[in-house]
Amino acid sequence: MPAGLIALALGGFGIGLTEFVITGLLPEVAADYGVTETTAGWLVTGYALAVIVGALGLTAATTRLPRKPVLIGLLVLFIIGNTLSALAPVYGVMMLGRVIAALCHGAFFGIGSVVASNMVAREKRASAVALMFTGLTASNVLGVPFGTFLGQALGWRATFWAIAAIGIVALVGVAVLVPAVRAAGTDGTAAPSLARELGAFRSGQVWLSLGMTVLGYGGMFGAFTYIAYTLTSVSGFASSAVPWLLIVFGVGLFVGNFAGGKLASRSIDGTLLVVLVVLTVVLALFAVVATSPVLTVIALVLMGAFGFATVPALQTRVMQYADHAPTLASGANIAAFNLGNALGAWIGGLTIAAGLGYTSPIRAGAGITLAAVALTAFAAGAARRSRAGRPVGSATGSVATV
Repeated sequence: MPAGLIALALGGFGIGLTEFVITGLLPEVAADYGVTETTAGWLVTGYALAVIVGALGLTAATTRLPRKPVLIGLLVLFIIGNTLSALAPVYGVMMLGRVIAALCHGAFFGIGSVVASNMVAREKRASAVALMFTGLTASNVLGVPFGTFLGQALGWRATFWAIAAIGIVALVGVAVLVPAVRAAGTDGTAAPSLARELGAFRSGQVWLSLGMTVLGYGGMFGAFTYIAYTLTSVSGFASSAVPWLLIVFGVGLFVGNFAGGKLASRSIDGTLLVVLVVLTVVLALFAVVATSPVLTVIALVLMGAFGFATVPALQTRVMQYADHAPTLASGANIAAFNLGNALGAWIGGLTIAAGLGYTSPIRAGAGITLAAVALTAFAAGAARRSRAGRPVGSATGSVATV
């Protein structure tokens, strides 16, 4: 295992912590600033929208630059954003800090995914991407629960100070362990131009992959955004139990990410279809059994496991169909993850504001995931038809169309 993958996972840990820890602290932040839960939820939505801007804008702007200095610069941006969040005297400044931190998110995971895949043989790329995203899952298993506990014990600002410190450690890790990598395609070709990167979007399968990511991840995250309210107001858990319940959710994420990477190495589309169908069922049942503490715990594990089992396959799929110019497409898929986050959080907030209760985001998430199942089935069928019509011996490059 290349040491650089550990460094990338370390960066993913800090960035994942920034993204997800706010969900466990949303009631405390809302109370501190005197805003409603829906308004506080915009700290999640705003972050996700800023990730989209960074994933596309910063990735495009740095296409021809060496990868390692870009990753280091992105972590500097991450540290600045979280420091501002820790200091924020009013809600608006807090949102600004979230936006600044978010700008590095998409580009880091997008560029990092390409770097990770270049460190290993082609048949191991899904597993390498999964290993990088292990940092993201570890942030949920360990970081988010203890970050929530720290915020409840010492105030939510202490959590963001801790995240900024983790960012510094991650920066050092990337600087020391990630090898110098020039901007190049996964096929080992010379550094691509922006025009070449944009050419990957001529592939219909790239666009279908992005849509699958928006819907497939958005359903789970929409349910997760308001989970603290569901756990305390519906399931009857005390606020002090939320960090420990997030550990349970994080264990599911960790297992799902690992298993999803292994399964995606065998069949990307097959893995996505099965996992998304099961996730739809899990979310639908979760909304029904949320009043039962025992069943809620089980549902949390399953939601995390099947929700995150999609990630390696979704990220690898878009890189597969943009094989000769994957960097911008990879960043675009990170943007798609966060567009899904924003969509799920927004729809979940609307259902709560409409008075449908704190299980309504989970029901909405099931509906979004069901749409992902339909799109995935269509994309998989189109890919099979394209392969069947391709002459024997032809390449499976990035220009495959539907």
